[in-house]
Amino acid sequence: PGLEYLMVPRPVSVALGYKSSNKLKGKVALVTGGDSGIGRAVCYHFGLEGATVAFVYVSPAEEIDAEETLEKLIQYKAPHAPKPMKIPVTDLGYHDQCNKVVEDVVKEYGRIDILVNNAAEQNPCPNIEDLDPNQVERVFRTNVFSQFFMVIHGVKHMEEGSSIINCLSRQGYLGHAENVDYASTKGAIVTFTRGLALQLAKRNIRVNGVAPGPTWTPINASHDPNKIGKDGPLGRVGQPCEVAPSFVFLASQDASYMTGQILHPN
Repeated sequence: PGLEYLMVPRPVSVALGYKSSNKLKGKVALVTGGDSGIGRAVCYHFGLEGATVAFVYVSPAEEIDAEETLEKLIQYKAPHAPKPMKIPVTDLGYHDQCNKVVEDVVKEYGRIDILVNNAAEQNPCPNIEDLDPNQVERVFRTNVFSQFFMVIHGVKHMEEGSSIINCLSRQGYLGHAENVDYASTKGAIVTFTRGLALQLAKRNIRVNGVAPGPTWTPINASHDPNKIGKDGPLGRVGQPCEVAPSFVFLASQDASYMTGQILHPN
């Protein structure tokens, strides 16, 4: 993944004229990979909708992006809401770090109402014979293991009516010749989301996912923004601000009868 502050042009995190309506007022949201890209846009939209936001980022590599995100969240904070917080980790693919993240959030806010599993990485490799086994393990740890571990440690602090939202990708359905490992992780998350939704339904905790098409984020920073997304239905790359409202919908009471579902903004 790249760094958002170095991207040209910069991604659009919130659309001009976005109208908030306090859909998440009083909620506590935890977002992994919230320093940039779709995760940043989700944090901003959650904040605008009244939620208190804690987000996770990789330190020190993503410190500049994380600080920018935190500053904007402070601007968006509702007058009487607790302050947002940024939580540094070195590798979210290990359960002890996920546990520490959850402990920090619960210590600060007392609970988790919304958990967004967004952290991911992608390292294209066009030839399976050249794919480093260590890379395969790393991609699965970051993209899949982190989601398992965040839920394992986080769900015990989630009450009835809470929401878990996992970030997927259209590659999890279509596959990708240069991202076999990445696409495989996203396919795994489809099944994880649906199975977890069935398991947590009895606790009235909803579990859904968002599978965006090509979006202009740091994970795609090495691509030409004028070419990426040309094979999609709309023939262009999406902006994070066009994906984040799907997360707002799934986190809100507007989606109170939805669980085990995947939204596909593309």
